[in-house]
Amino acid sequence: MAVPTFVDRVVLSVSAGRGGNGVASVHREKFKPLGGPDGGNGGPGGSVILRVDPDVTTLLDYHHSPRRKAEHGGHGAGDRRNGSHGADLVLAVPAGTVVKQRNGEVIADLVTPGAELVVAQGGRGGLGNAALASKTRKAPGFALLGEPGDELEVVLELKVVADVGLVGYPSAGKSSLIAAISRARPKIADYPFTTLVPNLGVVTAGETVFTVADVPGLIEGAAEGRGLGHDFLRHIERCAAIVHVLDTATLEPGRNPVDDLDVIEDELRRYGGLEDRPRLVALNKVDVPDGRGIAELVVEELRERGLRVFEISAVSGEGTRELVYAMAEIVSEARRAKAAEIPARIVVRPKAVDDDGFTVKRTGAGWRVRGTKPERWVRQTDFSNDEAVGYLADRLNRLGVETKLLQMGAEEGDAVLIGPTDNAVVFDFKPGIDAGAENLSRRGEDDRFHEERPAAARRREIQEQLGERAEGETRADVARRIDQPDVYGPSSFEIGSEEDPDAKPVPSFDDDWLEDDPGE
Repeated sequence: MAVPTFVDRVVLSVSAGRGGNGVASVHREKFKPLGGPDGGNGGPGGSVILRVDPDVTTLLDYHHSPRRKAEHGGHGAGDRRNGSHGADLVLAVPAGTVVKQRNGEVIADLVTPGAELVVAQGGRGGLGNAALASKTRKAPGFALLGEPGDELEVVLELKVVADVGLVGYPSAGKSSLIAAISRARPKIADYPFTTLVPNLGVVTAGETVFTVADVPGLIEGAAEGRGLGHDFLRHIERCAAIVHVLDTATLEPGRNPVDDLDVIEDELRRYGGLEDRPRLVALNKVDVPDGRGIAELVVEELRERGLRVFEISAVSGEGTRELVYAMAEIVSEARRAKAAEIPARIVVRPKAVDDDGFTVKRTGAGWRVRGTKPERWVRQTDFSNDEAVGYLADRLNRLGVETKLLQMGAEEGDAVLIGPTDNAVVFDFKPGIDAGAENLSRRGEDDRFHEERPAAARRREIQEQLGERAEGETRADVARRIDQPDVYGPSSFEIGSEEDPDAKPVPSFDDDWLEDDPGE
Protein backbone atom coordinates (compact mmCIF):
# COMPACT_ATOMS: atom_id res chain seq x y z
CA MET A 1 0.00 0.00 0.00
CA ALA A 2 1.39 3.38 -1.00
CA VAL A 3 2.12 5.84 1.80
CA PRO A 4 0.63 9.28 1.05
CA THR A 5 2.94 12.26 1.09
CA PHE A 6 0.27 14.93 0.66
CA VAL A 7 -2.98 14.99 2.63
CA ASP A 8 -5.41 17.91 2.35
CA ARG A 9 -8.43 16.58 4.27
CA VAL A 10 -8.53 14.80 7.62
CA VAL A 11 -11.05 14.15 10.38
CA LEU A 12 -9.36 15.07 13.66
CA SER A 13 -10.64 13.98 17.08
CA VAL A 14 -9.55 16.42 19.81
CA SER A 15 -9.99 16.22 23.58
CA ALA A 16 -9.18 19.11 25.89
CA GLY A 17 -7.88 18.43 29.40
CA ARG A 18 -10.18 17.96 32.37
CA GLY A 19 -10.03 20.53 35.17
CA GLY A 20 -8.59 19.40 38.49
CA ASN A 21 -10.83 18.85 41.51
CA GLY A 22 -10.93 21.29 44.40
CA VAL A 23 -10.14 19.89 47.84
CA ALA A 24 -11.92 20.16 51.20
CA SER A 25 -9.28 20.72 53.87
CA VAL A 26 -9.08 22.26 57.35
CA HIS A 27 -6.02 24.14 58.54
CA ARG A 28 -4.38 22.49 61.54
CA GLU A 29 -1.38 23.50 63.64
CA LYS A 30 -0.38 23.48 67.27
CA PHE A 31 -3.06 25.08 69.47
CA LYS A 32 -5.23 25.51 66.35
CA PRO A 33 -6.90 22.19 65.61
CA LEU A 34 -9.64 23.93 63.62
CA GLY A 35 -7.97 26.82 61.85
CA GLY A 36 -10.58 27.23 59.14
CA PRO A 37 -10.93 25.93 55.56
CA ASP A 38 -7.78 26.00 53.47
CA GLY A 39 -8.55 23.72 50.51
CA GLY A 40 -7.07 24.91 47.21
CA ASN A 41 -8.69 25.07 43.77
CA GLY A 42 -8.11 22.61 40.96
CA GLY A 43 -6.14 23.79 37.94
CA PRO A 44 -7.81 24.28 34.54
CA GLY A 45 -7.28 21.66 31.86
CA GLY A 46 -5.22 22.34 28.79
CA SER A 47 -6.86 23.49 25.55
CA VAL A 48 -6.28 22.17 22.04
CA ILE A 49 -5.08 25.01 19.78
CA LEU A 50 -4.57 25.02 16.02
CA ARG A 51 -1.79 27.39 14.93
CA VAL A 52 -0.79 28.30 11.37
CA ASP A 53 2.83 27.40 10.71
CA PRO A 54 4.36 28.57 7.38
CA ASP A 55 6.77 25.61 7.44
CA VAL A 56 3.92 23.07 7.36
CA THR A 57 2.45 22.30 3.93
CA THR A 58 0.31 19.22 4.50
CA LEU A 59 -2.01 17.57 7.01
CA LEU A 60 -0.12 14.29 6.81
CA ASP A 61 0.68 14.15 10.56
CA TYR A 62 -3.01 14.14 11.45
CA HIS A 63 -3.74 11.50 8.83
CA HIS A 64 -1.46 9.11 10.74
CA SER A 65 -2.46 10.30 14.26
CA PRO A 66 -6.06 11.54 14.14
CA ARG A 67 -6.61 11.61 17.92
CA ARG A 68 -5.03 14.32 20.05
CA LYS A 69 -5.45 15.06 23.77
CA ALA A 70 -4.37 17.97 25.97
CA GLU A 71 -3.09 17.66 29.52
CA HIS A 72 -5.42 17.48 32.54
CA GLY A 73 -5.30 20.10 35.29
CA GLY A 74 -3.84 19.22 38.70
CA HIS A 75 -5.97 18.71 41.81
CA GLY A 76 -5.95 21.27 44.61
CA ALA A 77 -4.27 20.62 47.96
CA GLY A 78 -4.40 21.86 51.55
CA ASP A 79 -2.81 25.09 52.74
CA ARG A 80 -4.58 26.91 49.86
CA ARG A 81 -2.36 25.29 47.21
CA ASN A 82 -3.98 25.38 43.79
CA GLY A 83 -3.54 22.64 41.22
CA SER A 84 -1.26 23.07 38.24
CA HIS A 85 -2.59 24.25 34.88
CA GLY A 86 -2.81 21.59 32.21
CA ALA A 87 -0.46 22.31 29.31
CA ASP A 88 -2.12 23.44 26.09
CA LEU A 89 -1.68 21.22 23.06
CA VAL A 90 -0.65 23.33 20.05
CA LEU A 91 -1.12 21.67 16.65
CA ALA A 92 0.62 23.18 13.63
CA VAL A 93 -1.45 23.42 10.44
CA PRO A 94 -0.66 24.86 7.00
CA ALA A 95 -1.82 28.29 5.91
CA GLY A 96 -5.17 27.95 4.20
CA THR A 97 -6.63 25.34 6.55
CA VAL A 98 -10.41 25.49 6.92
CA VAL A 99 -11.78 24.03 10.15
CA LYS A 100 -15.31 22.61 9.92
CA GLN A 101 -17.71 20.67 12.04
CA ARG A 102 -18.81 17.24 10.86
CA ASN A 103 -22.04 18.75 9.52
CA GLY A 104 -20.05 21.10 7.24
CA GLU A 105 -20.42 24.28 9.31
CA VAL A 106 -17.24 26.37 9.09
CA ILE A 107 -15.63 27.13 12.45
CA ALA A 108 -12.66 29.16 11.20
CA ASP A 109 -10.56 29.81 8.11
CA LEU A 110 -6.88 29.95 9.10
CA VAL A 111 -4.88 31.87 6.51
CA THR A 112 -2.50 34.25 8.28
CA PRO A 113 0.78 32.82 9.62
CA GLY A 114 0.62 32.66 13.41
CA ALA A 115 -3.19 32.71 13.53
CA GLU A 116 -4.61 30.48 16.26
CA LEU A 117 -7.91 28.72 16.89
CA VAL A 118 -8.86 27.34 20.30
CA VAL A 119 -10.73 24.38 18.88
CA ALA A 120 -11.33 22.61 22.24
CA GLN A 121 -11.48 24.57 25.49
CA GLY A 122 -9.99 23.00 28.63
CA GLY A 123 -12.28 22.31 31.58
CA ARG A 124 -12.48 24.66 34.54
CA GLY A 125 -10.89 23.63 37.79
CA GLY A 126 -13.16 22.98 40.76
CA LEU A 127 -13.20 25.39 43.70
CA GLY A 128 -11.77 24.27 47.04
CA ASN A 129 -13.61 24.82 50.31
CA ALA A 130 -11.50 27.92 51.06
CA ALA A 131 -13.01 29.65 48.01
CA LEU A 132 -16.51 28.44 48.90
CA ALA A 133 -16.45 29.88 52.44
CA SER A 134 -18.79 32.79 53.16
CA LYS A 135 -20.35 34.58 56.13
CA THR A 136 -23.08 31.98 56.45
CA ARG A 137 -21.00 29.00 55.33
CA LYS A 138 -17.80 29.48 57.29
CA ALA A 139 -16.45 25.95 57.07
CA PRO A 140 -17.69 24.12 53.98
CA GLY A 141 -17.12 20.40 54.20
CA PHE A 142 -17.09 19.95 50.43
CA ALA A 143 -15.37 21.12 47.27
CA LEU A 144 -16.35 21.29 43.61
CA LEU A 145 -15.20 18.84 40.98
CA GLY A 146 -13.31 19.89 37.88
CA GLU A 147 -15.20 20.13 34.60
CA PRO A 148 -14.41 17.88 31.66
CA GLY A 149 -12.81 19.52 28.65
CA ASP A 150 -14.41 19.79 25.22
CA GLU A 151 -14.38 16.67 23.09
CA LEU A 152 -15.29 16.89 19.42
CA GLU A 153 -14.41 15.85 15.92
CA VAL A 154 -13.45 18.51 13.39
CA VAL A 155 -12.71 18.32 9.69
CA LEU A 156 -9.52 20.01 8.49
CA GLU A 157 -9.51 20.94 4.82
CA LEU A 158 -6.46 22.47 3.20
CA LYS A 159 -7.08 25.05 0.48
CA VAL A 160 -3.73 26.00 -0.98
CA VAL A 161 -3.03 29.72 -0.64
CA ALA A 162 -1.92 30.60 -4.17
CA ASP A 163 -2.35 33.75 -6.25
CA VAL A 164 -2.88 32.00 -9.60
CA GLY A 165 -4.39 28.59 -10.28
CA LEU A 166 -3.62 26.51 -13.38
CA VAL A 167 -6.49 24.33 -14.56
CA GLY A 168 -6.80 22.00 -17.49
CA TYR A 169 -7.07 18.43 -18.67
CA PRO A 170 -4.49 15.88 -17.53
CA SER A 171 -1.26 16.05 -19.55
CA ALA A 172 -2.07 19.57 -20.78
CA GLY A 173 1.32 20.76 -19.50
CA LYS A 174 0.45 22.45 -16.19
CA SER A 175 3.35 20.89 -14.28
CA SER A 176 5.72 21.66 -17.15
CA LEU A 177 4.57 25.29 -17.10
CA ILE A 178 5.22 25.61 -13.35
CA ALA A 179 8.66 24.10 -13.84
CA ALA A 180 9.36 26.60 -16.65
CA ILE A 181 8.34 29.77 -14.77
CA SER A 182 9.52 28.86 -11.24
CA ARG A 183 12.01 26.69 -9.43
CA ALA A 184 9.41 24.07 -8.58
CA ARG A 185 10.27 20.61 -9.85
CA PRO A 186 7.09 18.54 -10.04
CA LYS A 187 6.94 15.06 -11.51
CA ILE A 188 6.44 15.25 -15.27
CA ALA A 189 5.54 12.31 -17.55
CA ASP A 190 3.64 11.64 -20.76
CA TYR A 191 0.65 9.83 -19.22
CA PRO A 192 -2.56 11.19 -17.66
CA PHE A 193 -2.83 11.87 -13.91
CA THR A 194 0.92 12.10 -13.48
CA THR A 195 0.28 14.87 -10.93
CA LEU A 196 -1.54 13.51 -7.89
CA VAL A 197 -1.10 16.48 -5.55
CA PRO A 198 -1.22 20.27 -6.08
CA ASN A 199 2.16 21.76 -6.94
CA LEU A 200 3.19 25.23 -5.82
CA GLY A 201 5.74 27.48 -7.47
CA VAL A 202 6.97 30.97 -6.61
CA VAL A 203 7.17 33.27 -9.65
CA THR A 204 8.89 36.66 -9.94
CA ALA A 205 7.80 39.21 -12.54
CA GLY A 206 9.58 42.52 -12.06
CA GLU A 207 8.79 43.67 -8.52
CA THR A 208 5.82 41.34 -8.14
CA VAL A 209 6.32 37.99 -6.47
CA PHE A 210 3.40 35.58 -6.45
CA THR A 211 2.60 31.88 -6.15
CA VAL A 212 1.16 29.61 -8.80
CA ALA A 213 -0.56 26.27 -8.14
CA ASP A 214 -1.67 23.61 -10.57
CA VAL A 215 -4.87 21.68 -9.84
CA PRO A 216 -4.53 18.07 -10.98
CA GLY A 217 -7.11 15.79 -12.47
CA LEU A 218 -9.80 18.08 -13.89
CA ILE A 219 -11.91 16.19 -16.43
CA GLU A 220 -15.57 16.18 -17.40
CA GLY A 221 -17.63 15.28 -14.34
CA ALA A 222 -14.97 16.40 -11.85
CA ALA A 223 -17.52 18.36 -9.80
CA GLU A 224 -19.42 15.10 -9.22
CA GLY A 225 -16.30 13.17 -8.22
CA ARG A 226 -14.87 11.82 -11.47
CA GLY A 227 -11.11 11.73 -11.72
CA LEU A 228 -9.23 13.69 -9.05
CA GLY A 229 -10.82 17.09 -9.59
CA HIS A 230 -13.44 16.68 -6.88
CA ASP A 231 -10.65 16.39 -4.30
CA PHE A 232 -8.59 19.31 -5.58
CA LEU A 233 -11.05 21.89 -6.89
CA ARG A 234 -11.00 23.52 -3.46
CA HIS A 235 -7.39 24.56 -4.02
CA ILE A 236 -8.31 27.26 -6.54
CA GLU A 237 -10.92 28.92 -4.32
CA ARG A 238 -8.36 31.41 -2.96
CA CYS A 239 -6.72 32.21 -6.30
CA ALA A 240 -6.92 35.74 -7.64
CA ALA A 241 -6.82 34.49 -11.25
CA ILE A 242 -7.41 31.27 -13.17
CA VAL A 243 -5.25 30.24 -16.12
CA HIS A 244 -6.64 27.67 -18.53
CA VAL A 245 -3.81 25.56 -19.90
CA LEU A 246 -5.11 24.06 -23.16
CA ASP A 247 -3.38 21.23 -25.01
CA THR A 248 -3.07 22.05 -28.71
CA ALA A 249 -1.25 18.82 -29.57
CA THR A 250 -3.41 16.17 -27.94
CA LEU A 251 -3.63 12.80 -29.63
CA GLU A 252 -7.03 11.94 -28.18
CA PRO A 253 -9.73 11.83 -30.87
CA GLY A 254 -12.62 14.29 -30.65
CA ARG A 255 -10.77 16.82 -28.49
CA ASN A 256 -9.85 20.41 -29.35
CA PRO A 257 -8.83 23.44 -27.22
CA VAL A 258 -12.22 25.19 -27.43
CA ASP A 259 -14.17 22.13 -26.29
CA ASP A 260 -11.65 21.51 -23.49
CA LEU A 261 -12.17 25.10 -22.32
CA ASP A 262 -15.94 24.70 -22.33
CA VAL A 263 -15.77 21.46 -20.36
CA ILE A 264 -13.49 22.88 -17.66
CA GLU A 265 -15.53 26.09 -17.40
CA ASP A 266 -18.67 24.03 -16.95
CA GLU A 267 -17.03 22.11 -14.09
CA LEU A 268 -15.94 25.37 -12.44
CA ARG A 269 -19.45 26.75 -12.77
CA ARG A 270 -20.97 23.64 -11.22
CA TYR A 271 -18.48 23.74 -8.36
CA GLY A 272 -19.49 27.37 -7.73
CA GLY A 273 -17.91 30.48 -6.27
CA LEU A 274 -15.37 31.09 -9.04
CA GLU A 275 -17.37 33.19 -11.51
CA ASP A 276 -15.74 36.49 -10.52
CA ARG A 277 -12.11 35.38 -11.04
CA PRO A 278 -10.32 36.82 -14.08
CA ARG A 279 -9.34 34.25 -16.72
CA LEU A 280 -6.29 33.84 -18.89
CA VAL A 281 -5.86 31.22 -21.61
CA ALA A 282 -2.54 29.56 -22.40
CA LEU A 283 -2.45 27.57 -25.66
CA ASN A 284 0.38 25.20 -24.80
CA LYS A 285 2.67 23.01 -26.95
CA VAL A 286 2.98 25.42 -29.87
CA ASP A 287 6.50 24.05 -30.33
CA VAL A 288 4.84 21.06 -31.98
CA PRO A 289 3.95 21.80 -35.64
CA ASP A 290 0.40 20.49 -35.36
CA GLY A 291 0.02 22.34 -32.08
CA ARG A 292 0.92 25.70 -33.56
CA GLY A 293 -1.49 25.17 -36.42
CA ILE A 294 -4.39 24.36 -34.11
CA ALA A 295 -3.53 27.35 -31.89
CA GLU A 296 -3.71 29.69 -34.88
CA LEU A 297 -7.14 28.28 -35.76
CA VAL A 298 -8.74 28.88 -32.34
CA VAL A 299 -6.97 31.98 -31.02
CA GLU A 300 -9.33 34.47 -32.65
CA GLU A 301 -12.44 32.59 -31.50
CA LEU A 302 -11.21 32.65 -27.91
CA ARG A 303 -10.38 36.36 -28.06
CA GLU A 304 -13.87 37.09 -29.36
CA ARG A 305 -15.13 35.69 -26.06
CA GLY A 306 -13.21 38.45 -24.27
CA LEU A 307 -10.35 36.23 -23.09
CA ARG A 308 -6.68 37.14 -23.08
CA VAL A 309 -4.92 34.36 -25.00
CA PHE A 310 -1.23 33.50 -25.03
CA GLU A 311 0.46 31.01 -27.31
CA ILE A 312 3.17 29.34 -25.28
CA SER A 313 5.50 26.38 -25.10
CA ALA A 314 6.43 25.16 -21.62
CA VAL A 315 9.31 23.19 -23.15
CA SER A 316 10.98 25.95 -25.21
CA GLY A 317 9.80 28.86 -23.05
CA GLU A 318 8.10 30.64 -25.96
CA GLY A 319 5.44 33.08 -24.78
CA THR A 320 5.87 32.26 -21.08
CA ARG A 321 7.34 35.68 -20.23
CA GLU A 322 4.27 37.52 -21.56
CA LEU A 323 2.01 35.09 -19.68
CA VAL A 324 3.91 35.60 -16.42
CA TYR A 325 3.64 39.39 -16.63
CA ALA A 326 -0.08 39.13 -17.38
CA MET A 327 -0.48 37.01 -14.24
CA ALA A 328 1.51 39.54 -12.21
CA GLU A 329 -0.70 42.38 -13.45
CA ILE A 330 -3.88 40.63 -12.24
CA VAL A 331 -2.29 39.71 -8.89
CA SER A 332 -1.14 43.30 -8.30
CA GLU A 333 -4.62 44.67 -9.00
CA ALA A 334 -6.17 42.11 -6.64
CA ARG A 335 -3.72 43.04 -3.89
CA ARG A 336 -4.41 46.75 -4.25
CA ALA A 337 -8.15 46.13 -4.06
CA LYS A 338 -7.77 43.97 -0.99
CA ALA A 339 -8.97 45.39 2.33
CA ALA A 340 -6.63 46.46 5.12
CA GLU A 341 -4.03 43.92 6.09
CA ILE A 342 -4.99 41.30 8.64
CA PRO A 343 -3.02 41.54 11.89
CA ALA A 344 -0.03 39.23 12.04
CA ARG A 345 -1.49 37.11 14.82
CA ILE A 346 -5.14 36.32 15.38
CA VAL A 347 -6.58 34.13 18.13
CA VAL A 348 -9.99 32.70 17.36
CA ARG A 349 -11.96 31.26 20.25
CA PRO A 350 -15.20 29.28 20.17
CA LYS A 351 -18.32 31.39 19.95
CA ALA A 352 -19.49 32.49 23.38
CA VAL A 353 -22.84 31.21 24.54
CA ASP A 354 -25.40 32.83 26.82
CA ASP A 355 -24.95 31.03 30.14
CA ASP A 356 -27.49 33.07 32.12
CA GLY A 357 -30.63 31.32 30.97
CA PHE A 358 -32.13 27.87 31.09
CA THR A 359 -35.11 26.07 29.62
CA VAL A 360 -37.58 23.67 31.18
CA LYS A 361 -39.50 21.25 29.00
CA ARG A 362 -41.90 18.48 29.91
CA THR A 363 -41.01 15.13 28.33
CA GLY A 364 -42.10 11.55 28.73
CA ALA A 365 -39.19 10.91 31.09
CA GLY A 366 -39.95 13.96 33.25
CA TRP A 367 -39.10 17.66 33.43
CA ARG A 368 -35.91 18.29 31.45
CA VAL A 369 -33.81 21.32 32.43
CA ARG A 370 -31.24 22.52 29.89
CA GLY A 371 -28.83 25.41 30.27
CA THR A 372 -25.12 26.10 30.47
CA LYS A 373 -25.07 26.94 34.16
CA PRO A 374 -27.31 24.14 35.50
CA GLU A 375 -25.45 21.52 33.48
CA ARG A 376 -22.07 22.87 34.56
CA TRP A 377 -23.08 22.94 38.23
CA VAL A 378 -24.23 19.32 38.04
CA ARG A 379 -20.89 18.28 36.56
CA GLN A 380 -19.09 20.06 39.41
CA THR A 381 -21.09 18.38 42.20
CA ASP A 382 -19.84 15.47 44.28
CA PHE A 383 -23.09 13.58 44.85
CA SER A 384 -21.53 11.45 47.59
CA ASN A 385 -21.40 14.56 49.82
CA ASP A 386 -24.75 15.71 51.25
CA GLU A 387 -23.50 19.23 51.85
CA ALA A 388 -22.36 19.52 48.22
CA VAL A 389 -25.80 18.39 47.06
CA GLY A 390 -27.38 21.02 49.28
CA TYR A 391 -25.11 23.66 47.76
CA LEU A 392 -26.22 22.57 44.29
CA ALA A 393 -29.87 22.85 45.35
CA ASP A 394 -29.26 26.39 46.61
CA ARG A 395 -27.61 27.40 43.33
CA LEU A 396 -30.44 26.00 41.23
CA ASN A 397 -33.00 27.70 43.46
CA ARG A 398 -31.26 31.07 43.17
CA LEU A 399 -31.20 30.68 39.40
CA GLY A 400 -34.98 30.20 39.45
CA VAL A 401 -35.22 26.57 38.41
CA GLU A 402 -37.52 25.59 41.28
CA THR A 403 -39.81 28.56 40.69
CA LYS A 404 -40.01 27.79 36.97
CA LEU A 405 -40.90 24.16 37.65
CA LEU A 406 -43.69 25.18 40.02
CA GLN A 407 -45.05 27.67 37.49
CA MET A 408 -45.18 24.97 34.82
CA GLY A 409 -47.10 22.61 37.09
CA ALA A 410 -44.41 20.33 38.49
CA GLU A 411 -45.49 18.40 41.58
CA GLU A 412 -43.55 16.84 44.41
CA GLY A 413 -42.08 13.52 43.37
CA ASP A 414 -41.86 14.33 39.65
CA ALA A 415 -38.63 13.39 37.89
CA VAL A 416 -36.37 16.34 36.99
CA LEU A 417 -33.60 15.69 34.48
CA ILE A 418 -30.70 18.12 34.11
CA GLY A 419 -28.46 17.69 31.09
CA PRO A 420 -28.57 16.18 27.60
CA THR A 421 -30.67 13.13 26.82
CA ASP A 422 -27.78 10.67 26.80
CA ASN A 423 -26.09 11.96 29.99
CA ALA A 424 -28.69 13.52 32.28
CA VAL A 425 -28.80 13.51 36.09
CA VAL A 426 -32.23 12.66 37.52
CA PHE A 427 -33.68 14.17 40.71
CA ASP A 428 -36.99 13.79 42.53
CA PHE A 429 -38.65 17.19 42.73
CA LYS A 430 -39.16 18.27 46.36
CA PRO A 431 -39.81 22.01 46.47
CA GLY A 432 -38.93 24.06 49.51
CA ILE A 433 -37.37 21.30 51.60
CA ASP A 434 -34.16 21.46 53.59
CA ALA A 435 -31.38 19.59 51.87
CA GLY A 436 -27.94 18.44 52.86
CA ALA A 437 -26.64 16.91 56.09
CA GLU A 438 -28.72 16.74 59.28
CA ASN A 439 -26.87 19.66 60.88
CA LEU A 440 -27.91 22.11 58.14
CA SER A 441 -30.63 24.65 58.88
CA ARG A 442 -30.87 25.96 55.32
CA ARG A 443 -29.47 24.13 52.34
CA GLY A 444 -25.71 24.39 52.39
CA GLU A 445 -25.50 26.33 55.70
CA ASP A 446 -24.24 25.10 59.08
CA ASP A 447 -26.23 25.88 62.26
CA ARG A 448 -23.17 25.39 64.40
CA PHE A 449 -21.82 28.75 63.31
CA HIS A 450 -25.03 30.60 64.26
CA GLU A 451 -25.00 29.33 67.87
CA GLU A 452 -23.04 31.13 70.58
CA ARG A 453 -20.33 28.91 72.01
CA PRO A 454 -20.25 28.47 75.85
CA ALA A 455 -16.68 29.74 76.12
CA ALA A 456 -17.62 32.97 74.37
CA ALA A 457 -20.63 33.47 76.64
CA ARG A 458 -18.49 32.91 79.78
CA ARG A 459 -15.89 35.42 78.62
CA ARG A 460 -18.63 37.95 77.98
CA GLU A 461 -20.10 37.42 81.47
CA ILE A 462 -16.69 37.82 83.12
CA GLN A 463 -16.10 41.03 81.17
CA GLU A 464 -19.41 42.46 82.40
CA GLN A 465 -18.55 41.68 86.05
CA LEU A 466 -15.09 43.25 85.89
CA GLY A 467 -16.59 46.70 86.32
CA GLU A 468 -17.95 45.75 89.78
CA ARG A 469 -14.89 43.98 91.18
CA ALA A 470 -13.38 45.08 94.48
CA GLU A 471 -9.99 46.66 94.87
CA GLY A 472 -7.28 44.07 94.43
CA GLU A 473 -9.65 41.49 92.97
CA THR A 474 -8.27 39.87 89.83
CA ARG A 475 -10.02 38.56 86.72
CA ALA A 476 -9.53 35.02 88.06
CA ASP A 477 -11.29 36.02 91.33
CA VAL A 478 -14.23 37.30 89.31
CA ALA A 479 -14.36 34.07 87.36
CA ARG A 480 -14.30 31.96 90.56
CA ARG A 481 -17.02 34.08 92.09
CA ILE A 482 -19.21 33.59 89.03
CA ASP A 483 -18.58 29.85 88.93
CA GLN A 484 -19.04 29.27 92.74
CA PRO A 485 -21.03 32.15 94.24
CA ASP A 486 -21.80 30.19 97.47
CA VAL A 487 -18.11 29.69 98.23
CA TYR A 488 -16.62 33.02 97.27
CA GLY A 489 -19.61 35.32 97.86
CA PRO A 490 -19.86 38.92 96.72
CA SER A 491 -16.85 41.06 95.99
CA SER A 492 -17.82 43.77 98.65
CA PHE A 493 -20.14 43.79 101.65
CA GLU A 494 -20.73 45.44 105.02
CA ILE A 495 -19.36 43.51 107.98
CA GLY A 496 -22.16 41.98 109.93
CA SER A 497 -24.67 42.54 107.12
CA GLU A 498 -26.69 39.84 105.49
CA GLU A 499 -24.17 39.74 102.61
CA ASP A 500 -21.30 39.00 105.05
CA PRO A 501 -20.55 35.30 104.54
CA ASP A 502 -18.87 35.15 108.01
CA ALA A 503 -21.80 36.64 109.91
CA LYS A 504 -23.85 34.08 111.88
CA PRO A 505 -27.62 34.41 111.77
CA VAL A 506 -29.30 35.47 115.06
CA PRO A 507 -31.63 32.72 116.28
CA SER A 508 -35.26 33.64 116.55
CA PHE A 509 -37.24 32.71 119.68
CA ASP A 510 -40.85 31.81 119.93
CA ASP A 511 -42.62 33.42 122.96
CA ASP A 512 -44.89 30.43 123.32
CA TRP A 513 -41.89 28.18 123.60
CA LEU A 514 -40.52 30.33 126.43
CA GLU A 515 -43.73 29.97 128.40
CA ASP A 516 -43.58 26.20 128.08
CA ASP A 517 -39.89 26.02 128.82
CA PRO A 518 -39.49 23.31 131.46
CA GLY A 519 -36.29 24.93 132.70
CA GLU A 520 -38.09 27.98 133.98
